[in-house]
Amino acid sequence: MEKKELVLDGLDCASCAAKIEESVKNLENVDGVELNFITKTLSIKVEDEEKIEEIKKLVKKIEPEVEVYEKNKNGKKGKNEEEEEGEFNRKLEIIRLISALGVFITALFVKEPFWLQISLYVIAYLISGGKVLIRSFKNIIRGNIFDENFLMSVATIGAFSIGEFPEAVGVMVFFEIGELLQDMAVDNSKKSIKALLDIRPDYANLLKDGKEIKVSPEEVKKGDLIVVKPGERVPLDGIVIKGNSMVDTSALTGESVPRSIKENDEVMSGFINLNGLITVKVEKEYAESTISKILDMVENAAAKKAKTEKLITKFAKYYTPVVVFLAIALATLPPLITGAPFNEWLYRALIFLVISCPCGLVVSIPLGYFAGVGALSKQGVLVKGGNYLERLKNLDTVIFDKTGTLTEGVFEVVEIKTFNGFSEDNILEIAAYAEEHSNHPIAESIKKKFGKEIDKNAIEDYEEISGHGIKSKIKGKEILVGNRKLMNKFKIKTPEINFSGTIVFVAVDGKFAGYIGISDKIKPGVSEVIKNLKKLGVKKTVMLTGDSKKVAESVAKEIGIDEYYAELLPGDKVNFFEKFKDGVSTAFVGDGINDAPVLTRADVGIAMGGLGSDAAIEAADVVIMDDDISKITDSIKISRKTLKITWQNITIVLGVKILFLILGALGKTDMWGAVFADVGITIIAVFNTLRILRVKKK
Repeated sequence: MEKKELVLDGLDCASCAAKIEESVKNLENVDGVELNFITKTLSIKVEDEEKIEEIKKLVKKIEPEVEVYEKNKNGKKGKNEEEEEGEFNRKLEIIRLISALGVFITALFVKEPFWLQISLYVIAYLISGGKVLIRSFKNIIRGNIFDENFLMSVATIGAFSIGEFPEAVGVMVFFEIGELLQDMAVDNSKKSIKALLDIRPDYANLLKDGKEIKVSPEEVKKGDLIVVKPGERVPLDGIVIKGNSMVDTSALTGESVPRSIKENDEVMSGFINLNGLITVKVEKEYAESTISKILDMVENAAAKKAKTEKLITKFAKYYTPVVVFLAIALATLPPLITGAPFNEWLYRALIFLVISCPCGLVVSIPLGYFAGVGALSKQGVLVKGGNYLERLKNLDTVIFDKTGTLTEGVFEVVEIKTFNGFSEDNILEIAAYAEEHSNHPIAESIKKKFGKEIDKNAIEDYEEISGHGIKSKIKGKEILVGNRKLMNKFKIKTPEINFSGTIVFVAVDGKFAGYIGISDKIKPGVSEVIKNLKKLGVKKTVMLTGDSKKVAESVAKEIGIDEYYAELLPGDKVNFFEKFKDGVSTAFVGDGINDAPVLTRADVGIAMGGLGSDAAIEAADVVIMDDDISKITDSIKISRKTLKITWQNITIVLGVKILFLILGALGKTDMWGAVFADVGITIIAVFNTLRILRVKKK
């Protein structure tokens, strides 16, 4: 099955969005259905184009005014064209509602003749509520009854039928004004969130035949040369081939300190060139660039719904029909049982209907998660969905890989000890030759220390023994280079060594020659992060490493970690991780490349240093774009802030609705109070959501 994304342009009804998602899920041969109401994108997996056409027809059946097209296909409206059309439509709406309001106010002052007063009320009602009535009628024909259009139509027509003309018209006018204000509030919220991610490059300066041409980043191919001037955003990933400068990487990493770049340095799309003129050779086309992947991740994050979102969607599905039937009971049972006036109880039932629309929940909850993802993105932390953001809130156990996560991963030879007549130069040369074919950081540190050219013809045989080291034949001699397990395997005796770093043992023709001591520094602030995790309620911290027990013990003791497991083979990490999963919420923190199997098994897989690493972005649920381990605690705090505000919105919206439903049933509120309980409370919830974006800068 192929993954497709459809844009539902013009989708502004939250309950209709839920119906579309549910209907598409019920289609045969369609998987992975997720509708992101915030970005108006429907993600699906289908086998053929015919199914796409079927889905388009289904969407049109539920929402005829929605335009459906495939994302990133030709014919799609441009960003500016879309915004201009939206602004134009909004101006038309404002003119329509001002006209309706003007006619309504005029009707209030006209007392006689009666036919003129009624005519003005009807005109004002049709101007303001015509769209609502038409939508409601079309939805009833299609079998989609319980939405806000139906509720408002029944409530206002009912008010007309009992002679409450001013309330019927006034409620429709102010309902539509409230809907407009709600749409504006939601749009402004989305703009505020997207402003945090204003990192999309607008153009690239392409070098062609010695001339600069300003083109769209999508037109640039791999291998092309582009010029980035001071103040411009780097449009594509590449290598600097000319010039040097300082670049602002904060849009990707959240790091406020500029970075120096020179020839042969890598630059990522989204960096801002601060002062120098640089020429860049493009390494990735726009669709594969870092910036494109980041924007895609953030925009699609809202499609992966959290449990709270799914709960609210399911609740809204049953809540509205239940309230409608309660309204019917309220209108009919009291008059039948007590003989009370029917008009009075019908009016109360109509108030019930207006209050019942669950828009406040259906709009503000997904918007809240989108805001949380946006706030973290600004800090250089990418979260792939609201579900992962929610899981960060209550982690029981955080498991760390050691190298590159808790330590800097930059190894350096600091000690060489010789035995049995071998010299330091002998051992270093032997180890460098043996490690020639390895790109492990430890091997690289040995080759760097040796610093001479290696004659590859001298390497006659080479075998890597997983989890142990290397066996090779060099210049006719059998060489063993690796850990103590390798020496034990070949029955070579080694002395006890008091060294807290990594030890590489060397043996020649079955004789122990000595060892090389390699150190890896602990990252600054790691112990503080471990303490802060404890303060945030994390019960256990664990470290997994392939290093010796001595090294692991030293690191664990220094940073204050609870448990450690050392001398693990690559496959062992998965097995050890599984023992911590049962019944607890776990996060695994690794480098995203060799830890991919564990990252995918964790409740939350967190990749460190993911800048430019495709493996990190693919494997992890959360990607910290630089190596700042303290952002783990920041992520937990923002997760909790998001969930706190989300539940505030749920409490406020439901609390006010329940209160007004009771007041309406008791006859203690009117239609104006009902409109506040519907549209007014939605606007309040949307503005409350914006508090998530207030992230303190470091």
